[in-house]
Amino acid sequence: MRTGRPKAELKLTSAEITELERLTRRSKTAQALALRSRIVLACADGTCNSQVAKQLGITGATVCKWRKRFIERRINGLLDEPRPGIPRKITDADVERVVTLTLESTPRDATHWSTRSMARKTGMSQSAISRIWRAFALQPHRTETFKLSSDPLFIEKIRDIVGLYLNPPEKAVVLCVDEKSQIQALDRTQPLLPLRPGQVERRTHDYRRFGTTSLFAALNAATGEVLGKCHRRHRSVEFRKFLDLIEDNVPAGLDVHIVLDNYGTHKTAMILRWIRFSWTRDWEIISDPGGPKSVKGYG
Repeated sequence: MRTGRPKAELKLTSAEITELERLTRRSKTAQALALRSRIVLACADGTCNSQVAKQLGITGATVCKWRKRFIERRINGLLDEPRPGIPRKITDADVERVVTLTLESTPRDATHWSTRSMARKTGMSQSAISRIWRAFALQPHRTETFKLSSDPLFIEKIRDIVGLYLNPPEKAVVLCVDEKSQIQALDRTQPLLPLRPGQVERRTHDYRRFGTTSLFAALNAATGEVLGKCHRRHRSVEFRKFLDLIEDNVPAGLDVHIVLDNYGTHKTAMILRWIRFSWTRDWEIISDPGGPKSVKGYG
């Protein structure tokens, strides 16, 4: 003897079966939507609602609800209906005011706006200011630098450098040269205690100073190899010694192309004289084209 209300017949097309199975397997599908898809697939197999509820660990009312919703609106019925929510508190005028203040003003006691200072200024919450700034990609705390070159040969020099990087000449080596000055030479007052099982490496909190040093380095643009040498100072004398080191380490038969910045010690009379009269191969030194005194010397 049959009791209760009769169930509405649920039949699926092949396209609906494919879509429902995809929703149950898709990693980005919401878990609620995946569960509703499993409910419909189980009901379509002819399983009764109580058995489906038992298999999926849910209540019979939940099975009845989504079975009925699917029969009435098919797959769209499994989606959540829009909820009204609370009324909007921040108006378009409020957003415009925050953006305008951010772009066109600064606080009296700081160099730039923060979310807290802007919140005090506008009467909004800090989280609201943060959301508005993210929406308009505003970051008042960040600054960047730029430089416009006044060199009339700027484009030609850029082409020289980029051309060396992208299409280096045959039988030649391209080196990027720079120096790091004022490196502190420090050492701990006691020897290090090495790493052991269950114990990290330990060192004393204090140290001794041994002056400063300057590192000269040349990066091979093709191989990534670095040639380096430390000197106590970074005058043109030390730079010329580093050029001698490059000359000694580059294989014979290869021309040398050096790209470096526009530092004063790179273009003194000593360096230019070395390039012109002391070379044993063809040399080309190209300075940074961004500076107003860029020079290009050939050997």
